[in-house]
Amino acid sequence: MKKNLFLLSAIVLSGVILSSLLSCSSSEEIEQLEPKQVVNMLGESKPIQLTQEQRVFVNDNNQFTLNFLKTVNETDRSSKSFIYSPLSITYALGMVNDAAIGKTEEELEQTLGFHQGGIKAVNDYCKNLIDNLPKVDDKVTLNIANAIFLNEKYKLKKQFEKDVADYYDAKAEALNFAETKKSADVINNWCNDKTNGMIKDIIAETEPTAVSYLLNAIYFKADWASKFDAKNTKDELFDGKGKVPMMHQNVLISYVNNGLYSAIKMPYGNGYWNMTVMLPEEGKTIDDVIEHLSKVGFADVESFCGTMGGVFEPYEVDLKLPRYETESDTDSKEVGGLIPLMQNLGIHLAFDCDFSQIPNMCENGNLYISMMRQKAKIKVSEEGSEAAAVTIAGANFTTSYPSEPPVYPKATFYANRPFVYVIREQSSGVILFVGKFTGK
Repeated sequence: MKKNLFLLSAIVLSGVILSSLLSCSSSEEIEQLEPKQVVNMLGESKPIQLTQEQRVFVNDNNQFTLNFLKTVNETDRSSKSFIYSPLSITYALGMVNDAAIGKTEEELEQTLGFHQGGIKAVNDYCKNLIDNLPKVDDKVTLNIANAIFLNEKYKLKKQFEKDVADYYDAKAEALNFAETKKSADVINNWCNDKTNGMIKDIIAETEPTAVSYLLNAIYFKADWASKFDAKNTKDELFDGKGKVPMMHQNVLISYVNNGLYSAIKMPYGNGYWNMTVMLPEEGKTIDDVIEHLSKVGFADVESFCGTMGGVFEPYEVDLKLPRYETESDTDSKEVGGLIPLMQNLGIHLAFDCDFSQIPNMCENGNLYISMMRQKAKIKVSEEGSEAAAVTIAGANFTTSYPSEPPVYPKATFYANRPFVYVIREQSSGVILFVGKFTGK
């Protein structure tokens, strides 16, 4: 039986605005800065409720995230900065998984880190995050949205339509795909709306023979727990080459140095969300860091006895962090498409028009995925972070001290060379964004 064409578009809009970049008039003056007090950025997390099985899913889906980070880093050798949200890919493919059977379902679940959990368990996990991640911190804005745009010539199966509505809050909208520009405008307007204008479009026109477009958008916006003072932001050399605006402040923050990299956790809002920045030690590279993360997983980074040694502890940190914006597109010539990336990670059958098993989506026949794409954007500033298609991390810190404040060890963390970062929710461990900044 000839299979219908199924187009899948995963929209990852990651716009992160870091609160504040500090500037100073000269490097000598930066060294002489004596802030009146060190800002406490050690927030406490309020846990999100997950079952034991779902906690395993978090860990293993984070491993998919790190595997994706490694794959795209090896594929894109342009040395340019990038930002992506593998969690957004998880949602788009989670909806596909609901309609898959056999080896196709098995590949999807194995690659995404759900093993043989089954469709119901995957759906329950995705719904839990949609419902509860945005509630973790009322100082953080997080929107996770899903949608299905259906060729009006076709009809969804009732069970699939019910599942995506119940578990993914996705409603099907029928469009005339033959009106290629008009129907694309509807889809792009949805993207623009759900990402607060950070990602304005995802397709130029619809394919008249396509059956459906499945989309996920994640929008994240949060202020730093301690904003940078913009008057201290100064253009400084990055990686010994061009200059970037470098923010600066002294903070009490979680810090670790394990010999491969030093790392900080920058909290947002009330402390439930953070950006973990990993800066390679001298003689090491971001490739070394990414390779390590893909091998040991992020749970090892958080553990008290990780393979590299060391543990996050409170430090007084003299912190410099660039103010930057990064936009990424898997359709860029450097990446070459999202489907090849997913094939490298282990998903093959869902993209094969002869062997795909996705019979439970459309009443008209079996489907396969012929197109996938992700766009992402992040903004980091003195105020905080804004990201489209990603959840929000917020952290607040306490600025009051006892009459005799404790003495903390001191460290210097100048992110003035390429680094790796993730945005995650602390209590569940869910990673929303991964990226690298190279100054380009």
